[in-house]
This record gives sequence, structure tokens and C-alpha cells, in this order.
Amino acid sequence: MKLTAADTLRCRGSSNPPHDLELSVDDAVFARFRDLIYREAGIALTDMKKALLVGRLAGRLRELGLPSLESYYAIVSAPAATDERKRMLDRICTNETQFFRDGRQFQYLDERVFPALEARADAGHPRRVRAWSAACSTGEEPYSLAMALLARFPPEAGWQVEVAATDLSTKVLRAAQAALWPIEKADDIPVRHRKAFMLKGTGSQAGKMKAGPEIRSVVTFDRLNLNDDIYPVHGPFDFIFCRNVLIYFDLPSKTRVVARLLDHLAPGGCLFLGFAETATGINDQLASVGPNVYARAERGAGVELVRA
Repeated sequence: MKLTAADTLRCRGSSNPPHDLELSVDDAVFARFRDLIYREAGIALTDMKKALLVGRLAGRLRELGLPSLESYYAIVSAPAATDERKRMLDRICTNETQFFRDGRQFQYLDERVFPALEARADAGHPRRVRAWSAACSTGEEPYSLAMALLARFPPEAGWQVEVAATDLSTKVLRAAQAALWPIEKADDIPVRHRKAFMLKGTGSQAGKMKAGPEIRSVVTFDRLNLNDDIYPVHGPFDFIFCRNVLIYFDLPSKTRVVARLLDHLAPGGCLFLGFAETATGINDQLASVGPNVYARAERGAGVELVRA
């Protein structure tokens, strides 16, 4: 049985605090939240993140009418409060993204990965490309991958393109599935891709931009916690983007996550990390082949990647 925050409040007979409630957190309560968040998501909060914790959770406490973080911890830590823990993680996570972010990596795809995939197909392998955006946020990254892939590997030429998109936050997944953004984000998309794959809103949707049906049809979304032992995605993938996530993990969590990502990476495939991240010292199977791009050297029918 799942226990909701409202159920717990009814049991406790809590009343609403004033809207201008000022919250603080002492060391003991912060330590409990830190341990809970680490167990649930592998995210390591340092003592310097106390203000972040208070700021991110203050709105939820007001919604629930709770007077303190300690009272919220009593609710969110209950074994049956799985949905509330998801809501907590929605607020804790940082979701910063943009279309075609880190252009050097998309250049690496275009100049190194895509030719290797074409050569593989020319050698008789299926004309199929599979990618995974492992921290997709509000969708800009997986739709960027979809645009780049469909422009290079069109279905009319017999190619099958698949982009799996996952994230810890249910809130951003809903936004990603809606595939609707402020029109200002169009400036981040190369003109040829924007014209081919994006729709400009009119009437009540004026000032907005929506992903066109071609790219929506190749992207699938699902919730995935990188801290879990089993990832509910169906690999292998020719390349995986997991950018700006490892920076929130400590070394043991990074090591586990990278090992699990590699379990879903095709032979000769590559892993793309954020520019503040590195796989050095995390997994000795990986070698740097590009701008924060790593490949696992394997023999066999994989895609052979070379250092840029």
C-alpha cells in the first residue's frame, strides 16, 4: 500500500502554517535528508548544500501545510511514501539543458560516429541506430539526437532510428513528452534542423515551438533512476549520452553508474559525458576518444572509433 503525504497529514491532524514561514535545517535533520537522498538517487549532498535543500523543498512544505523540514522528513521517509519521495527528488534535481548543447560532441557524432555506423551498414549489418539519453531533462537532448540522426539516417533510405530518453524526475519527463518549448529556444537549433523538424506555434500557441511528428515518433520516454541496480531499458545502444549527472555523485556511485551504462553499450560504442565530468579513474575499460567522449575497446562486430 502506498501512503500519500495527504494521508499522513490527515493521520497527524496537521494544520497549515503561514505562507511566509521561514525554514531552516539543523545538522541532524540535514544529515537525515542527505542520507535519504543518497539511498534513493545516489546524489551526494555536501554540507554546503543546506541552503539548496531548504530552497528546493520550501514550496512542497507550504503545499502540505507543514511547519518544518523535520516534519516533512517524517512523511517522506515512511516506507510506503514512494510517491512522495519521487516528488522530493523532482525538486532536488537540477534540470539545466538546451538543444544541441556542447556542439563539439555533436560534431564528433557527425564526423566520427555516424561514418562508422554507415560503414557498419555497408558491411552488411542492419541499417539501425539506437541512442540513449540517460538524463533527458525536458527533452532538448533526445530531440537534438533525433534531429541529427534522422537528418543523417533517413527512414526513406531504409534506416531505423531509435532514441531512448530517461530521467529521474517525473516532472521533467512530463514536459519532455509534451515536446513544447518557448520559441526563444529555436535559436539553439541549426536552421536546417529547425526547418525540417520543428513546428512554430500559432494562435493560442503563439510564442511556442513544438517537436514535429518525425522526431516525436523515434523518441520514447521512461522514468529511470541511475542509482537502481537494474535499468529498465533495452540495449545495446550505439552511443549513450549521460551528461552533467555524474557531477552529483560520489566516486562509489559514479563507479556503479558507469559500469551499468557500459552494460547497455554496444561493442565499440561510445559514452558521452558532460564537460565537467571524466571517466578517468572510474572505469579502466574506457579510453578517451573525443571531447568528453569515451569508448570501450572491443574486438568484433562493433563500431570502431578513433581519437579525434
